[in-house]
Amino acid sequence: MSRLQAEHLYKVFGRRPDEAVRRLEAGADRDELRADGTTAAVIDASFSVEPGQIFVVMGLSGSGKSTLLRMLNGLLEPTAGRVLFDGEDLTALSPRELRRVRSHKISMVFQHFALFPHRSVLENAAYGLEVQGVPRAERERRAAEALELCGLGGWEKSWPDELSGGMQQRVGLARALATDADLLLMDESFSALDPLIRRDMQDQLLELQKRLKKTIVFITHDLNEAMRLGDRIAVMRDGRIVQLGSAEDILVRPANDYVASFIQDVDRSRVLTAGAIMADPDTVLGVGDLRTAADVLAAAPAAVPRDTPIAELFTPCSTSGVAVAVTDDAGELVGVVTRATLLAALAEPAAGTTAAGTQEAGTQVAGTTAVSTTVDTTQEAARA
Repeated sequence: MSRLQAEHLYKVFGRRPDEAVRRLEAGADRDELRADGTTAAVIDASFSVEPGQIFVVMGLSGSGKSTLLRMLNGLLEPTAGRVLFDGEDLTALSPRELRRVRSHKISMVFQHFALFPHRSVLENAAYGLEVQGVPRAERERRAAEALELCGLGGWEKSWPDELSGGMQQRVGLARALATDADLLLMDESFSALDPLIRRDMQDQLLELQKRLKKTIVFITHDLNEAMRLGDRIAVMRDGRIVQLGSAEDILVRPANDYVASFIQDVDRSRVLTAGAIMADPDTVLGVGDLRTAADVLAAAPAAVPRDTPIAELFTPCSTSGVAVAVTDDAGELVGVVTRATLLAALAEPAAGTTAAGTQEAGTQVAGTTAVSTTVDTTQEAARA
């Protein structure tokens, strides 16, 4: 069962919101409602987040991403639709029940740190536990452990104004982790940081995720950040989710021209993997002395797992005319990456290759199959 589910969420501000939802369902757009003094912040948003997954919602300012996040933990009540957390309908809970869920099961990390200046680092990290009514000795112990996880061991007695921006954000992250909440909501949490510090925080989050396996919804306007962090990504525009899928899905098969414009500056070599661009081993059998899978493995300049970024394939591809072997966990050959395939994968999608339409709940763009089109065009080169 999915840890978190959003089902046909709408959020409308202004007059007669229920009527506005009916108009949107009938095909009206945002601009038509705005002319009547009504703002549709989120329109028919549906998705699911699996346990241990980082789900990124990416969009420009005004796209509705932060409004969507606030509906997930009940800070904003949806005009229509519902939010399920571990099968429980949060939109049906009383205010008291919702506060209980928020204090024990959901934590939030804010963009601007939201630290108490009159509390020490340890006291700030322990604040969520204090709200829960956890005894002081236990909450200080758990807060200290969370600070250690976030690289702030030894800073417990310091004050927030003595810390750098990156360190203050680590305190905010430690506060969220200390409660041991099942779900972390992160609203532009790294956006206020300098680029180098921001990347350090991304590294920190990914490292913590390997150990803690939290379920995370992360909001950002930066596609590079979304690609780096997200197991799955939802791209929003004008209140709607216009594409839903993995980083590779979005990169190789953008849903429309709007998404395609975002991915132009993404470093494809850091996002695409060997498994996404590999061709069938049969494409190189019969080339030279390659007759069997064993021959390919023996002659390949490198054997890599599916999840290897293609940036790591340039050196082996440049030193040998034989394809790089892609293997499974058992070391069996599952695919090959030729020099021509690697170079073709770096090209941006050609005009007219975007996937049609908005993605529905729970579906993904068939991005990895899109790469096979690129592979097909290079098979002759692979045999040459």
